[in-house]
Amino acid sequence: MTEHPSTSPPGKPTSYSRVTLSRIMTAVDVNLYGNVHGGVLMKFVDDVAGAAAARHSGGTAVTASIDEIVFSEPVRVGDLVHAHAQVNWTGKTSMEVGVRVVAERWDSAEDEPVRVATAYLVFVGVDVGGAPRAVRPVLPETPEDERRCREAEIRRAHRLARRRAIQAHRAG
Repeated sequence: MTEHPSTSPPGKPTSYSRVTLSRIMTAVDVNLYGNVHGGVLMKFVDDVAGAAAARHSGGTAVTASIDEIVFSEPVRVGDLVHAHAQVNWTGKTSMEVGVRVVAERWDSAEDEPVRVATAYLVFVGVDVGGAPRAVRPVLPETPEDERRCREAEIRRAHRLARRRAIQAHRAG
């Protein structure tokens, strides 16, 4: 795991950052195909991830990138949708937030919720002037948290490698 400088705030356990937002999807959220628009879900994902990042970092955090979002099942009008987020990994000023979105179908409320989307977002802690600021380390509590942290480091390495490859291509 990444080492944090001694100037960073004290660490917080993974569970400290966990946030769940829930809402019922309405006809206003529908696309031309009759399902909830992907953009509505993307905003919902960004909202819950931002809340987790702000909670963990102890202040303002802004979206730096959406690393990945996968829509696995359509969401319908009337579904009760829950977005669960937690900080998976932290660097000096950035953090990865994982989001899992599930839907309780309005017409089969007794069934188990259906996973409808997953996403990974990168946030940066910022001060009042908008400059990056140090964020506290995340302290994984369970083997699942440790797995998420290791996988977040792999995603970070891929992001950095992709950026270097694109910069090298543009320079050459």
